[in-house]
Amino acid sequence: MITKQQHEELRGWFAGRLPDGLFEELTEVSVDREEITVIGRVPEPRLAEDASTAEREAAVQGRIEEFRERTREDRMAVAREAEHRFRRKVSWGVECGEERALFTHLAVPVMTRLRQSERQVLDTLVASGVARSRSDALAWCVRLVRRHTDDWLTELRDSLEHVQEVRGRGPDADADA
Repeated sequence: MITKQQHEELRGWFAGRLPDGLFEELTEVSVDREEITVIGRVPEPRLAEDASTAEREAAVQGRIEEFRERTREDRMAVAREAEHRFRRKVSWGVECGEERALFTHLAVPVMTRLRQSERQVLDTLVASGVARSRSDALAWCVRLVRRHTDDWLTELRDSLEHVQEVRGRGPDADADA
């Protein structure tokens, strides 16, 4: 986990390094041990006020696809530089209207040990067709927990950042060695 200051520096670097006009607004820069995800807002397509929902959805999808293709080389250049500097892969996404689309994001394997009762939960999700595999079932469970506990997880992350800040102001553990 990185500190709040490191996250602010990372966000600042991207805000300064992204080509002018790439996004209307840089809306989110998130980071974990493996990946940095950069999300920006792109303008909504202009449509007649009486456009149908289907037309609006198709126009937004078209705008997202157009952005992805048009900006690929610029995004790849920034990603190469950031990956070298921060030692993490860079993923990209956009917000357009109410739609959020991620592209080139990582799916990182995570090893875990589960007891039989926990494996049975995953197997039930697979058998019922909710998930294709135990891995998909576990990811489904994580998404479900995240959706229902966002406020609690945000508060927990903020507390961890505070602990890291306080720890960083303490005496250097290596100084006595």
